[in-house]
Amino acid sequence: MTNPSNIKPSNRPLDAGMLDGLPDPVFLVDQDLIIVDYNRAARDLFGEDALNNKLEESIVDDEIAGSIKDSLSGMSVPRREVILSSPMPRDYEFIVWRLPDLKSPGPAWAMVSLHDVTGNKKNDQMRADFVANVSHEMRSPLSSLLGFIETLRGPASDDPKATERFLGIMEAEAQRMTRLINDLLTLSKVETEEHIPPKDVLDIAGLLRQNVATQSLRAQEQKMEINLKLPKKVPQVIGDKDELTQVFQNLIANAINYGKPQSKIGIEVTTPITLTGTGEPGIAVAVINLGDGIQQEEIPRLTERFYRADKSRSRKMGGTGLGLAIVKHIVARHRGHLQISSVPNGKTNFTVQLPQLRD
Repeated sequence: MTNPSNIKPSNRPLDAGMLDGLPDPVFLVDQDLIIVDYNRAARDLFGEDALNNKLEESIVDDEIAGSIKDSLSGMSVPRREVILSSPMPRDYEFIVWRLPDLKSPGPAWAMVSLHDVTGNKKNDQMRADFVANVSHEMRSPLSSLLGFIETLRGPASDDPKATERFLGIMEAEAQRMTRLINDLLTLSKVETEEHIPPKDVLDIAGLLRQNVATQSLRAQEQKMEINLKLPKKVPQVIGDKDELTQVFQNLIANAINYGKPQSKIGIEVTTPITLTGTGEPGIAVAVINLGDGIQQEEIPRLTERFYRADKSRSRKMGGTGLGLAIVKHIVARHRGHLQISSVPNGKTNFTVQLPQLRD
């Protein structure tokens, strides 16, 4: 903690250096709104040069300055949320109180605490969006089912051909809702257990061979070929067999659905690698297809719930919009990393990094 030369610590009601262990920025301003002391988190937020300078040079917000003046004058200032745009927009709960209290003679200071609530607000928005998206996804098939039931009870009650056609559509809509509910349950389970790493030892090469065999028939229907490229020795991984099977089923299915007919799908295993973020040794499994590609601005959103780069095509193929969200959370549970790259009208590459079993 660095003290300004013209203010002695004994003349201040608090040494903010005592609060260096707090994650929240806490700072002290005098009656001229000069920052006279702050803890480590506030220094990281405002910078070294903020100390002994005007508050307005660090926080450009007239309402915050007004609230601090009100507190210094003895008024009670309620908690409220503020947005600080520098160095990047963040939402904070703003708390300010006067030190010392009004009964104490002499100069006064205002102590300000900023509690970051950006994550909470983002989670609240995600929950609201999730409910809205689920409602939207369920409304369409339910409306279709109700419409067909009404038709079968009325105008089409004596029309066997119409009945057969409508029952086929109703079955498809019911299957769509079933897939959606199953994916929602899977996503909920994976998110709940994401903090618990798996413990089983898996032969990832054997798991990939099984996935390729399962998906080859679908690929052949599109006149596509799946090529699995494995190194001579593939280390084992610690993982959940069912979950990793779902990961590669989803990625290979997407490669088939969005790849060009008569093209090849590559599944390439690379080892050893250095895991992104941890630096631990691992393996990488890349699922590569040739198709229309994905726009760069859309790539960061692909793993969001219900986000579809090609909405009409995804729904036509029976997609729920949750597949890649499930993939992301499963990979995170395995302490791995998912990388996505794509070139318009070229290759799209989904690479799953997994930590390898150490000898």
